[in-house]
Amino acid sequence: MSARGAEPKQDRSRATRQRLLESAVTCLAELGWAGSTVSVVAEHAGVSRGAAQHHFPTREDLFTGAVEFVAEERSRALRELPMPETVPAAVDTIVNLYTGSLFRAALHLWVAASNEPQLGPRVTALEARIGRETHRMALSLLGADERTPGVRETVQGLLDMARGLGLANLLTDDRARREHVVREWAVLVERALGGGVGRSE
Repeated sequence: MSARGAEPKQDRSRATRQRLLESAVTCLAELGWAGSTVSVVAEHAGVSRGAAQHHFPTREDLFTGAVEFVAEERSRALRELPMPETVPAAVDTIVNLYTGSLFRAALHLWVAASNEPQLGPRVTALEARIGRETHRMALSLLGADERTPGVRETVQGLLDMARGLGLANLLTDDRARREHVVREWAVLVERALGGGVGRSE
């Protein structure tokens, strides 16, 4: 009976931890590192500061957890991407990876990691993993074989371009210019890949 009674408590504890991590990501995206204190995150999550510190005794603990949470969410987003039917659709899908709250939060984590020795190694390791996953997913979305000379560099250039567009989008609504750039890049990528997605049909 005590075991049964423990389950709801464990569920509540997991739910509280999840809310705190989600709030940490949201606060990072909206307020940046300096504005995302434990108290601010706890208030956003609707829990007491004491409850927050029960799960994450220090700010570094909280945001190390947030780094891992963001990495897992970005990995999940990659796995759930729909398979596009054309190269332009694939390029657009890849560019969209670098917009939204997850990318914004990741960017703030990068900036924080450059000044916070507790975060630096963790962020660097997780970003390297996400980078490899993103590159593999881009190859799959584009129907590309990186054993072909020039393909690896083309895909990496596309990812670098997409990241740059995502950074520009943080400062202003750059949608019109972004759409034009994406169209032009789709032409270049399709030419470089010899057709890309659906080329065998």
